[in-house]
Amino acid sequence: MTASVTAFPGAAPATKTAAAAPELALEIHGLRKTYAGRRGQPGKEALKGVDLEIRRGEMFGLLGPNGAGKSTLINILAGLVVKSGGSARVWGIDIDRDPRNARAAIGVVPQELNIDAYFSPRETLELQAGMYGVPPAERRTDEVLATVGLSDKADAYTRSLSGGMRRRLLVAKAMVHSPPILVLDEPTAGVDVELRRKLWDNVRALRDTGVTVLLTTHYLEEAEALCDRVAIIDHGSIVACDTTRNLVGRLDRKELLVTLEETVGAIPASLADLGFAVLPDGRLHVAYAKSRTPLPRLLAAVQAAGLSVVDLETRESDLEDIFLALTGEASTGGAAGGAAGEHAA
Repeated sequence: MTASVTAFPGAAPATKTAAAAPELALEIHGLRKTYAGRRGQPGKEALKGVDLEIRRGEMFGLLGPNGAGKSTLINILAGLVVKSGGSARVWGIDIDRDPRNARAAIGVVPQELNIDAYFSPRETLELQAGMYGVPPAERRTDEVLATVGLSDKADAYTRSLSGGMRRRLLVAKAMVHSPPILVLDEPTAGVDVELRRKLWDNVRALRDTGVTVLLTTHYLEEAEALCDRVAIIDHGSIVACDTTRNLVGRLDRKELLVTLEETVGAIPASLADLGFAVLPDGRLHVAYAKSRTPLPRLLAAVQAAGLSVVDLETRESDLEDIFLALTGEASTGGAAGGAAGEHAA
């Protein structure tokens, strides 16, 4: 029997009406992967029963330290790695029962710049569309190039493109067959701030057309700026999954910085008991639990110690804090050296 590949114009397959499009773009239950050990060594359990549901049209962030299992999860969804157990559905399609159409429902933007230097962007997209079986009359090459801002470079050699343009071309390659789901694996690793912002704009534009986006990143600022929800994976398990606001709210932690009129040498005992300390620049600093210590109480204690407040600043916890609390590791900022460790898992 010959397998057929479903076409996916926009965010819904051609074989389904918009009303029939699945509520869950990705549905993962009990997903496990164990890599076989070598030379008598025990196997490496990369995924330990991962459960994850991503809604249609959502911008979803997957965060985790190097080797946490992010790339393994993506590669299973893309059909590049065989799972050891559990189930996964891509746009309502079971990856075991219909692997070909499951793979066609997803476009993956890899970390590596895997582009032929002697092809133009137009030729690159035409070749990619042909590999997905998109008929010439149905190809959207010019439209996709315009979406990622490469229309003026359509016929230039890709070797002449800047690093940011090459990254955008990778996004275009992943979109040639109009998949309803786009996976971005560290899309802004190694690019400067300006190019990162441009890529963010491209991703937002794609999401606005109805594409579901799964983003893995080491830039926690990126996840906060782009994602509706975030999951944190560590040692092959999902340790948190919620909106950024709710995740940060779990810490119940805030900081207060007070600029004084006076120069303080030793901290008064009444303030030391509350956790205040003097910073090198002379400001007072305290970290406190919002639910237990009201801000007016802290300010009243400063005034009761005979100190005059000139200015004050409060700082909320952010995604970096929750990431550290849950994984015990700092964000690496997307360093290139993290790729090797991640592929090992």
